[in-house]
Amino acid sequence: MHFGLRGLRILAISHSFAWQARRRLSASGSGRPHGLAGELIVSLTSYPARFDTLHLTLACLLDQTVKADRTSLWIARRDIAALPSSVREMERRGLEIRACDDLRSFKKLVPALQAFPEAFIATDDDDLYYSRNWLETLVNGTEDGVIACHRAHRIKRTTAGNMAPYLEWDFDVQDAAARRPSTDILATSGAGALYPPRSLGSQAIDNAKFQQLCPDGDDLWFYWCARMAGTLYKKVGGKMHLAMWPGSQRPSVWESNEGGGNDRMIAALEAEFGRKP
Repeated sequence: MHFGLRGLRILAISHSFAWQARRRLSASGSGRPHGLAGELIVSLTSYPARFDTLHLTLACLLDQTVKADRTSLWIARRDIAALPSSVREMERRGLEIRACDDLRSFKKLVPALQAFPEAFIATDDDDLYYSRNWLETLVNGTEDGVIACHRAHRIKRTTAGNMAPYLEWDFDVQDAAARRPSTDILATSGAGALYPPRSLGSQAIDNAKFQQLCPDGDDLWFYWCARMAGTLYKKVGGKMHLAMWPGSQRPSVWESNEGGGNDRMIAALEAEFGRKP
């Protein structure tokens, strides 16, 4: 396989972060209290193709400068038996493994919203390295009526007011405007987003509706739910470099979404709920 110079650099960085994560497998995980006015939950999901490296992400999430009240891993019922011992061992460090319906990427947040409706819920992905202050940065950025996120895209609009094609948006914005609560940025929840209680409204857990309108677009669905609830978004922290575990990637849903899938889902959401400023 030919990686090219950029590919080799990314691979080297990923191996370096994997080495750092392995060092954190035995960390004490003694973070300070979060100080929020409610329970703080770190919530993620995974599936068998990523189980072999999942423990590396969990090591990062359980070794934070701010301590969550719960770290919940949501796994489809049919996949529970396939979890390796490297993941099961994390239960001794406080990990909660919870079975749920197979809602694909929506499993990172929807089951937690159902189980803990009054909690602050931080989402993340199963294939990334997270720094020790990842959660603290989200907590420090918490405001009423605002979803804080580490990584965001700025939505572009047509002259008619509809969302412009996805590939015309500004990706991974870092400017000052993105750091103020606004309606025009969309969080990439896998990099990390913190949802205050009731920030998405009751619509967010309507499984039938999101499976109909945007089955591969959890971030789009959560954006629409946030806007219908009157909730804003803002970016926190510096630029987050997405370091993925070697061997964890394969052709994925985001590739088909960038090929037009996002635009089809956006059109379906606009048709169902109208434009969301």
